[in-house]
Amino acid sequence: MLLGILSDTHDRADAMKAAVDVLRQHHAEFYIHCGDVGGEAVLDQFVGLPAAFIWGNNDWDRKSLERYAQSLGLSCHGAMADLDLGGKKIAVIHGDDFALKQKLLHDQRHDYLLQGHTHYRQDERVGKTRIINPGALYRAREKSVALLDTASDHLRFLVVGI
Repeated sequence: MLLGILSDTHDRADAMKAAVDVLRQHHAEFYIHCGDVGGEAVLDQFVGLPAAFIWGNNDWDRKSLERYAQSLGLSCHGAMADLDLGGKKIAVIHGDDFALKQKLLHDQRHDYLLQGHTHYRQDERVGKTRIINPGALYRAREKSVALLDTASDHLRFLVVGI
């Protein structure tokens, strides 16, 4: 399964649209947003796509955004998602809760730990768990997303021109 991984849009609908377009061009089959969505216009870009998202530390109006997401048929997982996709166990966090991240890495129950928050790309392994941060679509020198093939474990960072 090809997963499109995004994070840290901070209400930049233009960046989100460009990112989704790039991931579509690369045939992403499921889209995961790792938090700091920011607003309704960002969520609008997921309409009609298989997608999931979580909250980040800058998602202030969560109740309103969650109601809006539900009206669009989008899946909000709160502060953490525990997904089974492409035969893999995937944890999705924003990355601002250090204790949660350490617990997930200690437990070693997930094949992948997807996160955002730092606005920097990351690809490293801790035991069996591969930590992936796609970079950011806001306040990053180079805007980026990631494309993960769960079958081959191949990861590509894709630049988003805005």
